[in-house]
Order: sequence, then structure tokens, then C-alpha cells
Amino acid sequence: MNMTLTAPTISPRAGLLLTQLTNTADFDAALWKLLFDYLDLKLQTLAAEDAAFVQKWGMSFAEFQRRVDADALEQDVYSYAVEQDFWEWEKIETLRQYYEGLRERWK
Repeated sequence: MNMTLTAPTISPRAGLLLTQLTNTADFDAALWKLLFDYLDLKLQTLAAEDAAFVQKWGMSFAEFQRRVDADALEQDVYSYAVEQDFWEWEKIETLRQYYEGLRERWK
């Protein structure tokens, strides 16, 4: 069985928009710039979401997690509101680490 891999293609219109958006004539460089800009945007969004939780709870996620684990939070750690904040904040931290790892791996 002979399987031939084909190179991915992009329409000329999309390629033109990509190079214009990034102000880069080289298509490959423009694509990399766009991808890294996207990673930076995702990280900025996650940082803003993290800051909102830090302000709400007056502590970092690590401290919040430690207090939840020790049942030392001023609120019931098993309440719906606390659990929802925990899961959402943990998701933010997990995604931040994932995106930072991608950026580090591909820079």
C-alpha cells in the first residue's frame, strides 16, 4: 500500500490576509507569528481570569487549594460556590501551564 502525504495548502486569499495581518512577507514566518500571538493572547486572558479569582479570594490558587484541602477556608469548602470556583480556577491554572509549555517548546 503506497500512501502519499500531501503538503497542506492554503488559499491565496487566506495567505494574503495572513501576511497582511502579521506584516510579514514570508508565509511560514507569518504563520508562526500568528500562532505565537494566539498563545500570548490566551495567556493574557488566563492571567486576567486568574487575577479576578485572586482579588475575589485574596490569595493565590496554590493557597486557595491548600486551604480547601485542609478545610481551612472561611466558607464551607463543599458548598457549590466554592467548588465551582475551585474547578474553574484549577482549569485556568492547568491551561496556563499547558500554553506556557507549548510556547516554551516551540519558541
